[in-house]
Amino acid sequence: MDETDDSWITAAEDAATEAAVLQQVLDLHPVLVTAAELVREVGGESPDFAKRDAIERAIHDLTAAGLLHHQGALVMPTRSALRFSELLGR
Repeated sequence: MDETDDSWITAAEDAATEAAVLQQVLDLHPVLVTAAELVREVGGESPDFAKRDAIERAIHDLTAAGLLHHQGALVMPTRSALRFSELLGR
């Protein structure tokens, strides 16, 4: 295995994107937000394909982890995510 393995960089970038997406959803709650709005909010006004894809993957991965609900176009925090945020004092 190469010591400069790019998978570590990608994993760190994915984790940072997930954190940004989750924080944005929590900050906007109880306002309903769509996945497209999150892409614009987190990725900027005109995110490139790679940034849009990373944000969409983050939504998918956070949903799989039980931190987001993704129903149709809407994305909402789960009760678990809201409670964790409360415990952190956010």
